[in-house]
Amino acid sequence: MTRTDHVSPVQPGTTVKGTGHERGGTSALYTAEERVRRDESVWTVVQGILAPFQFLVFLISLGLVIRTLTTGDGAFAADASIVVKTLVLYTIMITGSIWEKVVFGKWLFAPTFFWEDVFSMLVLGLHTLYLVLLLGGIGTLEQRMLVALAGYGAYVINAGQFLWKLRMARLQGSLPAQTVTA
Repeated sequence: MTRTDHVSPVQPGTTVKGTGHERGGTSALYTAEERVRRDESVWTVVQGILAPFQFLVFLISLGLVIRTLTTGDGAFAADASIVVKTLVLYTIMITGSIWEKVVFGKWLFAPTFFWEDVFSMLVLGLHTLYLVLLLGGIGTLEQRMLVALAGYGAYVINAGQFLWKLRMARLQGSLPAQTVTA
C-alpha cells in the first residue's frame, strides 16, 4: 500500500484506459496540479521508503507464520512479527492518508485511489482483528495465524493494486500522444 509514482505528465490527446477516472478528456491519474504536489511532497518519499520496508517485514512474518502453522514452533516469533507488520501497516496507512490529503485534498477515497483505499480498509480490518484476538486472548493460535494469513492475502492484492497504478502512471509518462491500454 503505497502511493509513489514519479512520472512525467500525460500529453494532450493521450488516452489511457483502466486508470480509474477521466481527467480533462483523458484518463489520467493526476491533474497537472496534483502531479506537482505529488512530486514536491515529502510524503511521496516517505511512502517510497515504507512500501518496500513493509514488504520485507511481510515476507519475514509470512515465513514465521507458515513455520508456526506447519510445525507448531515459533508462536511467539510469529505473533511478534505480525504485530510489527501491523504497526508498519498503520504507519503506512497514516502517512498515505496524509499524502492523499496533500496531493488530492482528501484524507482518503480520492477518486484516483478510491478502490485501493477501500481494499486497504479490508487489510487494516483484518490486521486489527488479529490484534483483538491476540490482545484479548480470543481463539486459538491457529485461528489467529489464519486471520493473519487472510490479512496478508488481502495485503498482497492491495499491493498489486498500487503497483498497477504505478505502472499506469509510468506508461502515461513514457508514451505521449498514444493510447495506452491495460
